[in-house]
Amino acid sequence: MPHVEIKYSDDLDIDTKQAFDLIEQIINEQDASAGVCKSRAYPCSQYKYPHILIVVSLLTKPYRDQEFTNDLSEKIAKEIKKLFKQSLYFSLNIEYSSANYTTNVHLVEGDKLQAMEDSSSS
Repeated sequence: MPHVEIKYSDDLDIDTKQAFDLIEQIINEQDASAGVCKSRAYPCSQYKYPHILIVVSLLTKPYRDQEFTNDLSEKIAKEIKKLFKQSLYFSLNIEYSSANYTTNVHLVEGDKLQAMEDSSSS
């Protein structure tokens, strides 16, 4: 379950849901076992220069090597930049979990957790 965080100056015209969906799609095209991307955006009203920082956090896996990381980074950067109609400073970081990272799902009886299949219809 990857995480995606987007931090950006609030002068940018960005549809964060579109960006989240695009990043999730790219990650899952490169690694079908990745699953849903828990994503959040943080617009900033106090900044210097128009900019964006995208951080993608993934679990460490043997096949997620430097080549995988480079390919993923290039694909995400190329596609995300197509969403912008203005100039900006662009940063992207792909990071991997430490050995102490824990991730799982907590389900409450009678409640439904949205899945990737659900988000494509909403």
